[in-house]
Amino acid sequence: MSHRSSLPFADGSLHLTDAGMETVLIFLQGQDLPSFATFPLLETEAGRDALRTYYEPFLALARARGTGFVLGASTWRASADWGSELGYDRAAIDAANRRAMTFVDELRSSLPADQPPVLLEAPIGPRVDAYGPASLMSAGEARRYHSVQLETLADTPAELVTALTLTYADEAIGMVRASQAAGLPIAVSFTVETDGCLPSGQTLRDAIEQIDTETDGAPIHYMINCAHPTHFAGALAEGGPWRERIRGLRANASTRSHAELDEAEELDDGDPADLGARHATLRDVLPHAVVLGGCCGTDIRHVTSIADAWLAGAAH
Repeated sequence: MSHRSSLPFADGSLHLTDAGMETVLIFLQGQDLPSFATFPLLETEAGRDALRTYYEPFLALARARGTGFVLGASTWRASADWGSELGYDRAAIDAANRRAMTFVDELRSSLPADQPPVLLEAPIGPRVDAYGPASLMSAGEARRYHSVQLETLADTPAELVTALTLTYADEAIGMVRASQAAGLPIAVSFTVETDGCLPSGQTLRDAIEQIDTETDGAPIHYMINCAHPTHFAGALAEGGPWRERIRGLRANASTRSHAELDEAEELDDGDPADLGARHATLRDVLPHAVVLGGCCGTDIRHVTSIADAWLAGAAH
C-alpha cells in the first residue's frame, strides 16, 4: 500500500534516514561516482550490491530503535542536465529514475516483518552544482526543468520527493509547483553557508516564508542538509511559525565551509559523538522534527549517534 496520499509524519513519529551516500560510496567503499551520481551503479550487479551494503545498516538501526525510515533512491542527480553530462539521453535518464525506484521498492519488500514503516523517497537535486551555483533560474524555468523528472517519478512507487541541497528560493518554488502538478508530496531542504544563510545570501526564514507564500504552503515540511549544526544553529535562534516548518535535519560531519570541502582531497568525518550531542541541543528549537539523518562525511556511526542523542532527549 502506498503512503503517497497519507504520509505518516502528522503524528510526529521519528523517521531516520541514511547518511552521506556519495561520500560513503567513494571514500569508504572505493566506488567511482562521476558527477557525484549514484544512479549508474544500478546498471551492474556489483553496483547494486554496493548500494545494498550501504543501506542495510541504516535500515537495521531503524529496526533496532523502533523508528520509521525514509529510504531514498539514487535519483538526486538523475535529471536532464546531469544525465546529459554522463551520456544519458532523455529516454535513458527516464529509465534510470524508474530503475532507482524499483530497486528501493524491492529492497523494502525484502525487509523483515518486524521492520517499522519504510517510506520510499525520491530525492531530487539542484540543476547545477549545489556548492557553487553558476546560474540561477526563475521559478518558471525551474518548474519546466524539474517537471520532466517529477513526471517520471510520479509513475513509480515513489511516495514522496525531497528536494535536497537547494541554494535559492526560486528553484525550490519551481520544484514545488512541478511536484504538485505531478501529484507528488514534496519536502524542501536547503543548504546554508557558515553564516547560516543560503548560498544566495537569503536567510532561511525569508526563503521558507517566500516559498510558503508563493505556493500556499504546499511543501509538506522543510529541512536543512549539507551543513554542520554550527553553521545553522544561530539561524534557528529566531522563533516563529517559519521555524516550526523545519522538520528534518541531514547535517554534514565536517565544520568546514562548502568551499573548503570542495578543495578537500580526504574525507573529513568529524566527531560522531559531538554531532549527536549538537542535535540533542536542537530538540528545543525543532521539537517537531520527524526526519533525521546525515549528509556529506557521515556514515552509520554519525546517524546512530544522532538517533540515540535525540531519542534520549525525548525520554526526558
